[in-house]
Parts: sequence; structure tokens; C-alpha cells
Amino acid sequence: MTVSKPRTPLRTRLLLLLALPLMAGVLAGVFSDAGAQASDAVPLQTAREAHEAGTALLIDIREPDEHARGVAAGAKLLPMSQLRQRVSEIPADPARPVLLICNTQNRSSATLKALRQHGYGHVRYVHGGMAEWVRRGWPVVSPGG
Repeated sequence: MTVSKPRTPLRTRLLLLLALPLMAGVLAGVFSDAGAQASDAVPLQTAREAHEAGTALLIDIREPDEHARGVAAGAKLLPMSQLRQRVSEIPADPARPVLLICNTQNRSSATLKALRQHGYGHVRYVHGGMAEWVRRGWPVVSPGG
């Protein structure tokens, strides 16, 4: 009597063929935070404390329609779509830490990578973003308020 192995359905095999390389990439860190390194991220609590103490400049790179939902008091509003034209507004002084914040950290980590290529080594991004800020119930104000 011959025992046959159960066959894995074709669909499952195809999914595994596609998913395994992707998972390997994730585990290797290839797809983490748009190429930024873990040391580039600042915990949300730390960012808030530095911003409120005046030891770091918090730059909100969300777009104006997102700013309208509320911003951290005192944050500089510099939409990502305007960054190329307004990059000179980002302090170049390495003694002045700059923290980028967006909604979740995806845009801010990608923006950090681009700024690093232009010599902004003192810029970091806020892990969690404004979505987490709001989820924690931290205060937000109207833009310009």
C-alpha cells in the first residue's frame, strides 16, 4: 500500500511563494520606516517633553487639511508638499534638534531620509505621530492658535 502526501492547494503555494520573501524582508528591516534607522525615531513622550521644554523644534509636516483637525501648540507647520520650496525654514544648526511629526510616522520617516541626504543630520522623526498624540488625549490647538 502506498501512502500519498496531501497536496497543498495551488493558491496556498502561490501565497507562500509571495509572502515568504516579503516576510524575510520585514524581518531583516528592509521595509521599516522608509529606510530610516531605529535610532532616528524619537518616542512620542520624549518628543512632547523636548518640544514643550523648548529643547527641540517640532515640525508638523502634515498637509493643511490635516492641520485643520488640530496641531501641537507651538509646532512649526511645514506641509510635506511645500518642503522643497521651504526647506530653508528648517534650522541648519546641528545644536538645534529638529523633530518631524506627521500623522503616523510614515511621511516623517521618509522626509527624514531625504533631509539626511542634504546634510540635516540633527533631524529625527516622532514615532507614533499625531494620530497617537490625539489617541492619548494630549492637547491640540487650531493652526495659528
